[in-house]
Amino acid sequence: MLTRDIELQDAILDLLDNCVDGIQRSHKKNLQSEKPYEGFWAKINFNERKFQIIDNCGGIPLEIAEKYAFMMGRPEKSADDDLPTVGMYGIGMKRAIFKMGQQCRVVSHTKAESFEVTISPQWMVNDDWNLPLNLLEKPLHEPGTLIDISHIRESIQKIFSETSPFQKNLRDLISQHYSYIIEKGFKVFVNDEEVRVKQVSLLWDKSAQARLAPYLYQANLDGVDVKLAVGFYTPMLKEDELDEEQQTRRSKEDAGWTIMCNDRVVVFNDKTRLTGWGEAGVPNYHSQFIGITGVVYFQSNDAWKLPITTTKRGVDTSSELYLYVKDFMREGLKKFTNYTNQWKIDNEGEKEISASATAIKLEEIFSIDPNAEKEWSKVKNRPNEFKLNIPLATPAQENPRKQIKFTRPFEEIQLLAKYLFDDIDAKPGEVGEECFEQVLKKARTKA
Repeated sequence: MLTRDIELQDAILDLLDNCVDGIQRSHKKNLQSEKPYEGFWAKINFNERKFQIIDNCGGIPLEIAEKYAFMMGRPEKSADDDLPTVGMYGIGMKRAIFKMGQQCRVVSHTKAESFEVTISPQWMVNDDWNLPLNLLEKPLHEPGTLIDISHIRESIQKIFSETSPFQKNLRDLISQHYSYIIEKGFKVFVNDEEVRVKQVSLLWDKSAQARLAPYLYQANLDGVDVKLAVGFYTPMLKEDELDEEQQTRRSKEDAGWTIMCNDRVVVFNDKTRLTGWGEAGVPNYHSQFIGITGVVYFQSNDAWKLPITTTKRGVDTSSELYLYVKDFMREGLKKFTNYTNQWKIDNEGEKEISASATAIKLEEIFSIDPNAEKEWSKVKNRPNEFKLNIPLATPAQENPRKQIKFTRPFEEIQLLAKYLFDDIDAKPGEVGEECFEQVLKKARTKA
């Protein structure tokens, strides 16, 4: 029952969560630095015979090993209660071990002590819950933890085989869920290949005549720090460009909402009602909104206050905190979907606006102190809630632009493309615009 409701990749992510918790536990003073995870790493290696994860993240203190790490469940008072972790139930490591195999060796080395615990196939099937813990003399080169799982279950062997796509899928998943932590210096390797991430940035024109800026919200709500940012990560695309993006899926996966709790991504680029799309006046996600992305960040030393599910890979939609913040998510979405609808008939004019904006990294945006910024306003005069909602540019009203849209057989479009550009691969929109320009030129000479 312990392993039935968790996917294999989520069980492995639980082990990575423990690595990050180890950093936070052993390096509390560095957590507020710009790169708090710099110099730390975790290496995951697996095949059909075994699974191994090793890290240099500080190790498991002996007291935690004896009273918590190998218990089923979490004691009422935990040693990690003052840390921004996501562990709440005390089953992560055990569940991952049981999910994958029937034998495991856990070795931990801290600055103060080292130990080894072995879980055998015999222990798995008997009623004796006692596990021997053996003290060791510095079994690892530096403080960290080694988890070595063998006797891999038959169903898992197939997934771990070289022909399975699991390795790539796991690397992609880690890239998504640990993007923020990796950006802050943490390194993860899967079968000796380092996991890479994309930087999240939003377009922002910070000039005096600013016409494009993200929508931002920051607050402290009942001991939870909340930071929200939504805007364009790429300029609006023309219809031809949208068709191309839809075919290649290059940008579609970058749009939508990402939700993080204590540095971990729990929802990645969502485009459903879960994050406000298609409800309360916000349109359903459509390809024309492909450039809109948003991030919500929750942080608290009390993991029970976070809007997170038991699997730690989803948001608790019944959380009062999340429902409150979701109103601001929808307000931000409306702002940029309206902007897109207003400017879709004047792509050239919008591109001039986007060209004046700079891509600002998420870390820089989240480091802003709203108390020091004049453009930020308090939300309902509450001292701990701030919002930045700069009006966006709107199209000029004189001589308004209108969109011309029609379809023609592809062979005819290619014929015109060859005639006009000597290139049959010219985009349909370019062909249409050139036809219009040539006829307009003739019309003006006769006017």
